[in-house]
Amino acid sequence: MAPPNATLAPLSIGTFPRSKKLVALLSESLEREIREGRLKPGDRLPTEAALSAAAGVSRTVVREAVAALKAAGLVETRQGAGAFVLQARTRFADLGPIERATVDEIVWILELRLAVEVEAAALASSRRTDADLAAIDRSIAELGRARTEATDNVAPDLAFHRAIAAATQNPYFGRFLDQLGDLAVPRRRLPASNLAPDYLDMVEREHQAIRDAIAAGDPDAAAAHMRRHLAGSRARYAALAS
Repeated sequence: MAPPNATLAPLSIGTFPRSKKLVALLSESLEREIREGRLKPGDRLPTEAALSAAAGVSRTVVREAVAALKAAGLVETRQGAGAFVLQARTRFADLGPIERATVDEIVWILELRLAVEVEAAALASSRRTDADLAAIDRSIAELGRARTEATDNVAPDLAFHRAIAAATQNPYFGRFLDQLGDLAVPRRRLPASNLAPDYLDMVEREHQAIRDAIAAGDPDAAAAHMRRHLAGSRARYAALAS
């Protein structure tokens, strides 16, 4: 763990073009620094002023980007001290013997979903109706109840993604998910006891971030949050096959 006043190696965040959504770009860039090990558990993030100068953005953008990292469980903020990188947490408990072919198939399906659902989230942000948003909200509430009551959590998870597909107003997105069925939610293929206690909390946070971007009519943020959601799942399952 680096001491609070340690000087870290320069980060590869660069400056961002004005045409992009700055909060999403900065949070993704910092997340990459964490996942690739340039920012390690216990390291303090550069100050607001330093990040603002390095990325060429306002301090408000920096604060919102750090808040997104905190919501994703990547950093914690300490009063008067700054934001610190958290130890990576395993999202699945001991998985036991899972066949390599099963893991490979899960990863392939998630790669396919990335190619389709990232664009679906962006389209939904500009085409959704109030009824579509209400359906997305219901699925999030149902997932929360399922987590609290320890009931089936796959159905509301799939309902969330189907509601976003419907919000594109393009029926082929929904048909795509219908073809996948329960395969779209890979944890269906794992014993429930293998889920780490905080896994569904993370899923809820990610769903909420996607929903909020869609509600705000922000296609770049909606796509970025959906990509982070699905790419995170792909990385976790791919690690099982390595």
